[in-house]
Amino acid sequence: MSYCSVIEFMPDEKKALHKAYHDKLYGFPIHDDNELFCRLVLEINQAGLSWETILKKEATFRKAYHNFNIKKVAAYTEADRERLLADPGIIRNRLKINAAIENANTILQLQKEYGSFEKWLTHHHPKTKDEWVKLFKKTFKFTGGEIVNEFLMSIGYLQGAHTTSCEIHKQVLKAKPMWLTKK
Repeated sequence: MSYCSVIEFMPDEKKALHKAYHDKLYGFPIHDDNELFCRLVLEINQAGLSWETILKKEATFRKAYHNFNIKKVAAYTEADRERLLADPGIIRNRLKINAAIENANTILQLQKEYGSFEKWLTHHHPKTKDEWVKLFKKTFKFTGGEIVNEFLMSIGYLQGAHTTSCEIHKQVLKAKPMWLTKK
């Protein structure tokens, strides 16, 4: 069952949270590198947990990680790592926290080489899921198959975020640059 149809069967208190993400964010292209970094960090933190847990904690993640400002996160010190490990508003997993900091530094390097994280993604498009996973594992920390798949679906680089019968699917297609709609 797809995310699109599962939402309809959720209790109202869960439905509002998921529907807001589904209808406004999931599958739509992101052009801001800090927001791309945000989505990557959130997908990494979702590993082993429910997406609902991450959606509920998004605001506290934003606060804890300086609104996902890549330069600020890349400059985090050991004191920042300890602050994050002590923050009950986020996922307090040392490997995931370290990955966020290391991946911020990697993105800074990609920005120097390609101009932006988005341009790095564009440079490598199109790829199959397996090719993307291989590239991400080589480039970033804590990025396995599901994390990469969900990250790329959530930003429109891989298909499958919405069923073709979903009303939002049409909006996503309209929002995508023409080159991104090609496989």
